[in-house]
Amino acid sequence: MRLKADLTLFTVAIIWGTGFIAQGIAGQHHIAYLYNGASFLLAALILLPFIRRGRKIPHGQWIWMLVAGVILFAATALQQVGLLYTKVANAGFLTSLYAVCTPFLLWIGFREKPHWMDLVAVTAASLGAYFLSTAGQGFQFQAGDSLELLGVLFWSAHFVVLGKYAYRYDAISFAAGHFLVAGALNFVVGLAVENLSQLASLPIIGATVYRAVLSVGLGYTLQVWGQRHTPPTDAALILGLEAVFAAVAAWLLLKQELLPIQIAGCAVIFAAVTFSQLKGLKNKGAHP
Repeated sequence: MRLKADLTLFTVAIIWGTGFIAQGIAGQHHIAYLYNGASFLLAALILLPFIRRGRKIPHGQWIWMLVAGVILFAATALQQVGLLYTKVANAGFLTSLYAVCTPFLLWIGFREKPHWMDLVAVTAASLGAYFLSTAGQGFQFQAGDSLELLGVLFWSAHFVVLGKYAYRYDAISFAAGHFLVAGALNFVVGLAVENLSQLASLPIIGATVYRAVLSVGLGYTLQVWGQRHTPPTDAALILGLEAVFAAVAAWLLLKQELLPIQIAGCAVIFAAVTFSQLKGLKNKGAHP
């Protein structure tokens, strides 16, 4: 089951990586909250027919859907608004640091001391993300980078909540519920600070539908299921591969150049994720 969960999260990384292009389109059109809101609300509606009828949602699930939704709102809002004021490369690198932050949140909140192999893996993955995002040109601080960096805390918290609490409940209803919360909060803020007519442009409609169906509706729902069987730190490392697939998608679809040092960065990230999986094999071997 663990292998199936890891492969599921690997698939999510591919979906999220290609979906970053849609988010870039929204950034180019200077829309953040309404784009997030429409994407998550549409995703929640898409999932409704797949929720089993007649099954009562327990009180605890309502609480954790609310908590997870608020956290997801903060994470996505900070990321998308940050994209308005920074380069996609900077946003990709800084967001990937959730792999570093997640084990320390587990240590602080749940007294789960990080395994030394996790620390090596997240350090290597961060180095690979740096090479991939900066292409060896050095990190140049942009106005939106502080928002992206703050968002890392919320992305990490989202991993922890899904890994520690969401596994207790039905994956589809939990996903739809916290999408609804995140979408509603984004949309309300968007109505106050953005122009609703921006959602009517064809590029934004296309980007919204793509993100709602794939990145959110399919991707986040599979994440909820996958984290039932994969620890939060390992899940963060696997999903950190989205930076690799975002670069590959930009190379294939947008004809953006992929330099040798960026390819090396991709290889380092893959190696880090593979190394992190050896811990599970070692533990399995130690406990027959």
